Amino acid sequence: MYSSYKNSQLSFVSRRQWLQRAGCGLGLLGLGDLLVDDSSSLLADDLPEQITSVDDLNPLAAKNGHFTGKAKHVIWIFINGGPSHVDTWNYRPALDKWNGKTIREFDDGFKNTTGFFKNSVGNLMQSPFRFSPRGESGKMVPEIFPHLGDHVDKMAFILSGHTESNNHSPALFAMNTGLPRMGYPCVGSWVTYGLGSENSDLPGFVVMSDPKGRGLPKGHAANWSAGFLPGVFQGTYLRPTGDPIANLNRVTGVTDQGQRQQLGLLEKLNQIHLDKHPEQRELAARIESFELAYRMQMSAPESLDIDSEPEHIHRLYGVGDNRCDHFARQCLTARRLVERGVRFVQIYSGGMENQRSWDGHSDIEGNHRQFAGETDQPVAGLLADLDSRGLLDETLVVWCGEFGRLPIAQTGAKPGRDHNPHCFCAWLAGGGVKGGVDYGASDEVGYKAAEKMVHMNDLHATLLHLLGLDHEKLTYKYNGRRFRLTDVAGQVIHDIIA
Repeated sequence: MYSSYKNSQLSFVSRRQWLQRAGCGLGLLGLGDLLVDDSSSLLADDLPEQITSVDDLNPLAAKNGHFTGKAKHVIWIFINGGPSHVDTWNYRPALDKWNGKTIREFDDGFKNTTGFFKNSVGNLMQSPFRFSPRGESGKMVPEIFPHLGDHVDKMAFILSGHTESNNHSPALFAMNTGLPRMGYPCVGSWVTYGLGSENSDLPGFVVMSDPKGRGLPKGHAANWSAGFLPGVFQGTYLRPTGDPIANLNRVTGVTDQGQRQQLGLLEKLNQIHLDKHPEQRELAARIESFELAYRMQMSAPESLDIDSEPEHIHRLYGVGDNRCDHFARQCLTARRLVERGVRFVQIYSGGMENQRSWDGHSDIEGNHRQFAGETDQPVAGLLADLDSRGLLDETLVVWCGEFGRLPIAQTGAKPGRDHNPHCFCAWLAGGGVKGGVDYGASDEVGYKAAEKMVHMNDLHATLLHLLGLDHEKLTYKYNGRRFRLTDVAGQVIHDIIA
């Protein structure tokens, strides 16, 4: 910092300001005025033109939506790697009839490049799992979901999803941000930008990943990035091992009073800067991130302490079961977080590619049986626990991955299934969703979405609508354009809304 005295008062000049004054002249000042007019706002069309105090805006303060929503929170169970829809929730009995035949007999337009491994294309393959009707709706459920089968009457199943990319990274970005490339805000960031959080002592958006040493999903933290939104809206990542949040504990030797004094000094310096640049609205978000970190040191440890839960809750989720303990703990943590006002929680099942996730290129039976076994009881326990506490009505639970898998075998010692961007499935429960219903349909073997096709823009539009947000009005001005989660598309799926 450079400083000068004016009227016997100390004023601070940043390095950037000093360079501007020394070398850029009035022309740059004029350009700066134009850029101010092109700057973004933290809340579309609601903010005052200038912020004069760091207390004028807490970007994570709870806000009203465009209308009264049915849901207040979201828990997204992200089935990382691309689950096979024909082996999970999209029962295709015709695959038994077509088993062993070439897919070109069914669809002569099939190309080897539809999947990812064009030299490993086999014939159509029936599911290795036995399906049976469950619930009053009679939903056909595979044997790998014995616990989730108890809850099908709470779920709305989307069976006609489709996307553009057959590659994990762009498909993950598309499912998370609406566009198949990095750099854009994810759905959790858009939700917290629009609605804030109900707990000022915890992050509005929390992310958990696979804790068994299998790595992060492709694209890593870009999947929960705030993109061009202020950084306070990005997902707070809970580390799977060790302390869940870095620097959560105060540095040894620093007292609460000392830390509070440090933050107080930062606030005063920020206020000096804000007085000179009242148009810099993002500053409030940066200030809030410091304050939130301070408050989290008191609130987060209690919120993440699942060991304080009674034994019957541990058993409900599967805590202590070696097969699913890791995911059970994450689902129980998710319940504790939304119970305390966190707006959006995302949990990734599976890590990197191939057998470390649901990416069943080889041995689809062994792959899906393993990962279903890790998630079935914990997610079922989550639904039951939310329901018993009266939280399911206000919490939207989403089960979805980045794409589906082909109904043909990927050749190998144990057959797998390759990527399929033409069809995927998802289910939603709670938060104002109709239970026990199917929406859309694929063709009879599950190769392509065929009826009432659903793009991820439609899924995002529906999710926002359930939260009381109009996907066409939730915008952010960046580089001269108003962006939104659904880009220039998206239709709300009203048929699955109660």
